[in-house]
Amino acid sequence: MKFLLDESADFPLAVVLSDLGHDVKAIVTDYPRSIADEEVLAIAAREERILITNDRDFGELIFRQHRQHAGVILFRLGSEPIEEKAAWLAQILNHYPEQLSNFIVVAENGVRIRRV
Repeated sequence: MKFLLDESADFPLAVVLSDLGHDVKAIVTDYPRSIADEEVLAIAAREERILITNDRDFGELIFRQHRQHAGVILFRLGSEPIEEKAAWLAQILNHYPEQLSNFIVVAENGVRIRRV
């Protein structure tokens, strides 16, 4: 699978995904920094990458402005260690692989999938 990490995402997740054999790019290393959320979403859609972010603004872009995307995983967790976030990510990849083209929200109380 192909993923794009937004600037707000925890960069160590790129290593976790790469170690699992996924194609991973990150805004902080592969694209100009501080680009607008609209451009980040457009890059992810154009390259057919699932966007991983901590930024709730992507929900606005997708659900209100109907922007195209290839899937979004939004982490709404606090300052949990990267190991916990990696465990959530592994759970999503293992249990919801056919749902990755949707808008997935990861919160302390579980995973919520919003179909788009």
